[in-house]
Amino acid sequence: MTPKGTKPGQVTAMAKEAHHHESAITPTSRYTPPARKDLYESPKWVPVLMLVFIALGVLSILSRYMIPAFTDTNLPVLIGLGFLLAGLFTATKWR
Repeated sequence: MTPKGTKPGQVTAMAKEAHHHESAITPTSRYTPPARKDLYESPKWVPVLMLVFIALGVLSILSRYMIPAFTDTNLPVLIGLGFLLAGLFTATKWR
């Protein structure tokens, strides 16, 4: 979209003025080493911990329905949801 009263390819006074106010950051020829591998890879225990949390959550929720002592309380479901949320949180840390 061109400003009113101009043709495509025509430089306006505002565009000429903006060209003089460039950022103070300029490209440099300095070498930037690549990032270390441990910065972009998770430790091996992160996915294991995630699966353990999810499994504990599922088992806790299922225990509410499988164990007769827990049929009158929702505590196992709340604990299971907590484990599932912990597994979801751990999954966001897995790179």
